[in-house]
Amino acid sequence: MTARPARVVFVAGTGTAVGKTWVASEVLNHLRAGGRSVCARKPAQSFDAADTSTDADALAAATGESAHDVCPPHRWYARALAPPMAAAALGAPVFTVGDLVAELRWPPRTDVGVVEGAGGARSPIAADGDNVSLACAIGPDLVLLVADAGLGTINAVRMSLDAFGPAPVTVVLNRYDDGDAVHRANREWLGARDGFDVVVGTEATAARIVP
Repeated sequence: MTARPARVVFVAGTGTAVGKTWVASEVLNHLRAGGRSVCARKPAQSFDAADTSTDADALAAATGESAHDVCPPHRWYARALAPPMAAAALGAPVFTVGDLVAELRWPPRTDVGVVEGAGGARSPIAADGDNVSLACAIGPDLVLLVADAGLGTINAVRMSLDAFGPAPVTVVLNRYDDGDAVHRANREWLGARDGFDVVVGTEATAARIVP
């Protein structure tokens, strides 16, 4: 792993399809437009072979990088399973959390480097670990935990935060609608009752990364 950016952010999710890549891309676009130098890394990605665009493509579009800089070509697994499971199904070599960390390459003088996991907090990311394991190995300055705003999110957020332990975590309620009573109640409960740092919207999220 080369010299770190000034700020390293790990983007995790409470589950699959909660919008991690969309949130990360929007925040990166915002920071980049504000004059910050940014980069994104997806240590391993799996996807349906019929997909025309991957998470790495979306993150690359937000940072101006190559998709193969975002995710090394040998870590693209065209099978809709967790990355180590996809690798096994495709007959690809086994890989570890240590392998993924060792492959991280950062451009010099980067203000913000974003690392996006795959699936939920406890979803396997390598043969010997999950997204929490990867985040712990990287030691980010901040974890962004992306969650849906609707029913079930309190339980999902609590369990995910328990998994991340003492790491600094900001909860991002994605697809939040202030006109939805359930969304408002969840935001209030997680913030006021549970005492979690909860944000909605791109600007508020970016402000947690670069105050």
